[in-house]
This record gives sequence, C-alpha cells and structure tokens, in this order.
Amino acid sequence: MGRPIKEKSLTQRDIIEAAIVCVETEGETALGVNRVARELGITPPSIYKHVESGAALRRLVALEIWRRFLTLCCQSIEGISDASALLKTVAHTARNFARSQPALYRVMTAMPLKPTEPDCAPIVKRIVTFYQRVLQPYNFTESETIHAMRMLNAAFYGFVATEQAGLLTLEPSTEESYEVIINALIQAIQYIRQ
Repeated sequence: MGRPIKEKSLTQRDIIEAAIVCVETEGETALGVNRVARELGITPPSIYKHVESGAALRRLVALEIWRRFLTLCCQSIEGISDASALLKTVAHTARNFARSQPALYRVMTAMPLKPTEPDCAPIVKRIVTFYQRVLQPYNFTESETIHAMRMLNAAFYGFVATEQAGLLTLEPSTEESYEVIINALIQAIQYIRQ
C-alpha cells in the first residue's frame, strides 16, 4: 500500500482498502488483522481502534466487495433494454467478476446478506432494485421478482462455485455449458409469470 500510515490518521476505510489489497494479492487467507496491519505498516492493536475483531473486519470487507460488485453490475446494463440481453449481461458480469477476482468473490459470497441486519439492509435493497431493473421487461410482481432473483442467483453462483472447485471436467467446454444455462434461464423466466 506504500508508505506506512500514521496510526492517528488511520481510518476504517484505510483498513478495508488494505484488507482488499491483501485478499487480491494473497487470497482470502490474508484477510486477518495481523496481515492487514503489516500492509499498513502499523501494529495490530491500532486496527482494533477502528474494527472490533477479525470477524468484523471480514464482514466490512465482504460488504465493500458487494458494493463494488453491484456498481459493476449496474454499469454493465446501462443502456440495455432487451430482456434477453439484460439477463445475458448480468450472467456474464457475475461470472467474469468471479473469474477475474476469485478471492474477492469467495469472501463476498461467503457472507449471507440478511435484510434484517442494519449493515446488510442497504445492499439487499440495492440488489433487489438492480434485479427489478433487469427484470422490468417481464412486469413481474414483487414476489415473482424474488423468485426470479433466486433462480438466477442459484444458477449463476452455483455454476461459478462448481467451476471454481474444478468439478466441470467433461467436454463440451464450460463456456458452451454456461451459454446453454443462460438460454435455458431466459426460457424458464417465462414460467414464473404463468
């Protein structure tokens, strides 16, 4: 991260940014107070003035990754109105993020987002708003939108998790299989409305 930060000027944002750098360069095992303190050039007790525990640090980092991921997703669908193109773009954006940032993706998806928890609620709301935009061409009710979100997320994240675990070893290619899944999902979305 460069030169050490003076402990008195340290912020929670500095800690989160340093933790993300550690995860990006060394993987999720680097997401710990001691490693982040070394990255910042400070002692671990200085971090505890801003973050109460290692678990709290992991949570803050996961929430920040979710924010960044959602920003990327929102940017990816700008200007798209075709229903199929929207779904395909979301599917590819999710998979590309997981492939380009596998450690960040694993940290992000390891934390359940509960709408009843104050720090998660804004992100959950943002996810729902995003999917309302993506599914707008279908004129779904609120509950139909939730069903569609769950179906899409299960397919996208399930495929990515299986792929990252190295379990997709047969031909044809995973690229071809993912396209088949996306096209099947586009057809399956129609079922929700019946």
